[in-house]
Amino acid sequence: MRKIWINIDPWDKELVTTALEGGADGVLVPAGYSEKVKALGRIDTIAEDGDIRLGVDVVTRTIKSGQDEDEIAQISKSTPVILECTDWSVIPLENLIARGADIIARVHSLDEAQTAFGTLEKGVNRILLCTRDPLEVKRTLDRLKSDVETIALETAEITEIRPAGMGDRVCVDTCTHMEKGEGLLVGNSSGALFLVHAESVVNPYVSPRPFRVNAGPVHAYTRVPGNKTRYLSELVAGDPVLITDYTGRSSMGTVGRVKIEKRPLLLVRAKTGGQEIATILQNAETIRLTDPEGNPVSVVTLKPGDKVLVAMEAVGRHFGMQIDETIMER
Repeated sequence: MRKIWINIDPWDKELVTTALEGGADGVLVPAGYSEKVKALGRIDTIAEDGDIRLGVDVVTRTIKSGQDEDEIAQISKSTPVILECTDWSVIPLENLIARGADIIARVHSLDEAQTAFGTLEKGVNRILLCTRDPLEVKRTLDRLKSDVETIALETAEITEIRPAGMGDRVCVDTCTHMEKGEGLLVGNSSGALFLVHAESVVNPYVSPRPFRVNAGPVHAYTRVPGNKTRYLSELVAGDPVLITDYTGRSSMGTVGRVKIEKRPLLLVRAKTGGQEIATILQNAETIRLTDPEGNPVSVVTLKPGDKVLVAMEAVGRHFGMQIDETIMER
């Protein structure tokens, strides 16, 4: 998962507070200031005497020539390198990423940060944002910490709904207030995930719980940040999950609580592009899929011919990561 560090050298308390409130992953501060940071909030410090020791756990280098590039590529095999490009040219960054170098790109704006994260499609895993402007820090964190990725969603047609007995159902309570059209991607197969809607819908029997997705049984997959999947049964408080809306826009959420309980289940089958797909969900009125307009559709009213949103992928996965091999899941 990509990380954002904020440069706060020289010391600036307001900038530290902005970094903390924006969800930065670390702050680079002068020696002797780590305790001042810890007094304001819990976050990694990068300093000579910090949590991440500058000069030991991570080093800084400036690139001016091809010889510098070779040296940095060699150093990064054992120690991550904070990279300064004298004219912020993207070419040295591309070259180093192509060579597999472990680079933290020093950037000065949101635009440069987006370029660094997107270079050669893969991008760097970490950036160090260097600006004295709290508004630029806030803008960068707001944008890059919320927009994790965009997922291509397809429309699938329901073909069958039938009872599937009793099973252990996973209910995921997040630390996020989800709106209409938002939920988690869940499915029997990592290659076919249904957009299960959050419980943000008003009904006469149960108060809305917009932080909750009653997601599916323990064996089901869900998408998490970093283009990975995890089993629902693996999730615990503090884990990141991917909250996705009906347009495919996704953001990172944090699991606050997971409840696993025995509940009656339904098998839901659908087809898209000639491919048969399926998932299993709890048999209850509050469990909903999502139609192409972002409307929640309760599983108890679901019928053949209804259209719902799914995320499809052609490649297989191993331990949640994409791999280029054929895997059949039925």
